[in-house]
Amino acid sequence: MGTLGTRASNGAILDAIATDTTVPDAGQHPQRARGTARLVAKSAGDCTRLQVFYQEGAAKMRMPQSFDGRMEAVLINTAGGLTGGDSIAWQVEAGTGTSITVTTQACERIYKSSGGNAEVNSTLTVGDGAELHWLPQETILFNRSALQRTLDVDLAETAEFVALEAVLLGRKAMGEIVQSGHFRDRWRVRRNGVLIHAEDVCLSGDIEALTARSPVLAGNMAFATLLYCGRRSEVLLPKLRSLLANGTAAASQWNGKLVVRFVASDGYALRKILIPAISLLRNGEPPPKVWSL
Repeated sequence: MGTLGTRASNGAILDAIATDTTVPDAGQHPQRARGTARLVAKSAGDCTRLQVFYQEGAAKMRMPQSFDGRMEAVLINTAGGLTGGDSIAWQVEAGTGTSITVTTQACERIYKSSGGNAEVNSTLTVGDGAELHWLPQETILFNRSALQRTLDVDLAETAEFVALEAVLLGRKAMGEIVQSGHFRDRWRVRRNGVLIHAEDVCLSGDIEALTARSPVLAGNMAFATLLYCGRRSEVLLPKLRSLLANGTAAASQWNGKLVVRFVASDGYALRKILIPAISLLRNGEPPPKVWSL
């Protein structure tokens, strides 16, 4: 908008606004979403309490009231989705003896990118005798979207950790197809500074053709990884395999961790097999309240 200067009346000012034809500078860049949120929890007797809380930009956290002494944190991206150039960072620290479940208000949507990648970087720390359940709702990738995501976890010797990341390649009910795009998901989990779990998932280029291959997704539109790190991994394995016997999922256990891979035709079918598995790892507790079938 050009300079209006001093005018004699509001009407004159409105006329100036209506007739202003100034063209924005071609060098200007589109507005991008940025956000950082950090939560540190401490133990107060048998209860988990907030010690540090910080948030800025599009990254918000809300802690619903709890009556069992544990804490639940809901992550919110107020931008309403991510596209190329957007960046969100989450940091959660569960202090000694605390219990935190982290989830998201809704599915995160990754929209078509006009340039660059959206970035989501999550850093988690779990102290001795503490448990952290990282259970965000699904990430929905749209056609020609681009996302780079990292999950870095530092566990103390006696910490327990549950992590889930689920991905939908469009919404089947809406007839959406992800033909091309870029998705990179990098996990690094350490216990006492020693790497115990690492994985990288990369779908890039012609995603429709890639995921149609039998060794990849065999045409399915939904997939997820569920990870458990803790002393109960060996005991949980046969129970999980029995639970998943009739579904498109497989579980393995070694070195104090349990890994489950899921594939499904759509998001609804994925949740039907995910929810019982999550509940088993949470000692019978259902997924967070914001989840719903």
